[in-house]
Amino acid sequence: MKVAECMSPDVETISPEQPVGEAAQLMLREDAGAIPVGEGDRLVGMITDRDIAVRGVAEGRGPDTPVRELMTDEVLFCFDDQNVEDAALLMSDHQVRRLPVKSREDERLVGIVSLADISRSEQGEAASVALGGITDPGGEHNQSAES
Repeated sequence: MKVAECMSPDVETISPEQPVGEAAQLMLREDAGAIPVGEGDRLVGMITDRDIAVRGVAEGRGPDTPVRELMTDEVLFCFDDQNVEDAALLMSDHQVRRLPVKSREDERLVGIVSLADISRSEQGEAASVALGGITDPGGEHNQSAES
């Protein structure tokens, strides 16, 4: 099964120039802990609730801080034509619960796939692989593509 078959194609993004206060409001409205940062249909980063708390609030930054200053700009992602199992392994290895999805042909953002999406798919057993790695103590706990 391919990621495109189970991902959520309607993904909300935020601009790198928008304030983190707006990112937090979007997270609240969408009940999401991470929002892709985009310029047009290009993925340029990822902002998480943890980024706002740890890189923002803990450093004394306010809600008007641009998203660009707190986001992770080396983003972990998968392609829409990848196997669900591969996406689950990527989630497990990097201890993340969701991945932005890009189109392989033009690398534009086309969706987001979550652990929940995978668990509801025909490849639901792949979710238990990902969950095993995600819940292991001590890993990276970030969206960075660099490891």
